[in-house]
Amino acid sequence: MSDELVRFEPRVGLSKEKRSWPVPALVADAGPDASRRFLEFFAATIRNPNTRAAYAQALGQFFSWCEDRGVQRLDQIEPMVVATYIEQHPGSAPTVKQHLAAIRMCFDWLVTGQVVRQNPATSVKGPKHIVTRGKTPVLAADEARQLLDSIETDTIVGLRDRALIGLMVYSFARVGAAVGMSVEDYYREKKRWWFRLHEKGGKNHSVPAHHNAEEYMDGYLEAARIAGAKGAPLFRTVNRARELTDHGMSRIDVFRMIKRRAKAAGLPPEICCHTFRATGITAYLNNGGTLEKAQQIAAHSSPRTTKLYDRTNDELTLDEIERIQI
Repeated sequence: MSDELVRFEPRVGLSKEKRSWPVPALVADAGPDASRRFLEFFAATIRNPNTRAAYAQALGQFFSWCEDRGVQRLDQIEPMVVATYIEQHPGSAPTVKQHLAAIRMCFDWLVTGQVVRQNPATSVKGPKHIVTRGKTPVLAADEARQLLDSIETDTIVGLRDRALIGLMVYSFARVGAAVGMSVEDYYREKKRWWFRLHEKGGKNHSVPAHHNAEEYMDGYLEAARIAGAKGAPLFRTVNRARELTDHGMSRIDVFRMIKRRAKAAGLPPEICCHTFRATGITAYLNNGGTLEKAQQIAAHSSPRTTKLYDRTNDELTLDEIERIQI
């Protein structure tokens, strides 16, 4: 059997993007119903585009691995096959767990669609992976202040970048939520200004604007003259003349901006978009904030997730070491 990936073109119901997803030969050979069900797994069950892309890659690798080892039909994929794949997978524990989750969920969908009789991944155990401390680099409060103060305020680009970084620091906003904001998502309610963030799963989450973030945002909007463009992107790209365009920034745009700003401020090159979310949470907890409220501000579903961003206890002091009296 050829391990070439074929493309299944359903007649109705899927967008052009979804119609172009590759169908592994093992699935295509099981017939058009199997191919359709495979595509519907991505279209109907996964809303996040990043998760969709990761699962598509994981399943493509798994089915190619099966074909390379002589598996010719879907019903030949048994628990031993999946277990062997997981055991031999060269990736990190989180990657392997993600691949197993993709296989398990896809076969669940194929079972309910009566494409296969049983899910071969149900009984397979993945590697243990317990995370108690996040890996995101965090800035100290004075380093964050150093970065914000280093940004020029006599250009529209500088005002935009300061407002964007300030938003992420003071509201714990994800970069995806930040670049997804429209002008109307910075709004006044009674005597306070608020940020409306569009979080994962289509949820809207509102956070009061810190006075520094409010100052940065007001300065940017006044210079940009876009306060009246309610439905337009809040954070926009610039053209070669360094003028704002009508197009919103992407996460890649923000990542490159942060790298450039960090380098100019003499800060570590490891700084990334998530750094400011972790920095804000750590600064909040260092100043007496509670984990429960930090979870609420960050819109985390679990306090364990928030705790990963907490670096307040990272540093062991000499006083603690001297307690070892032998």
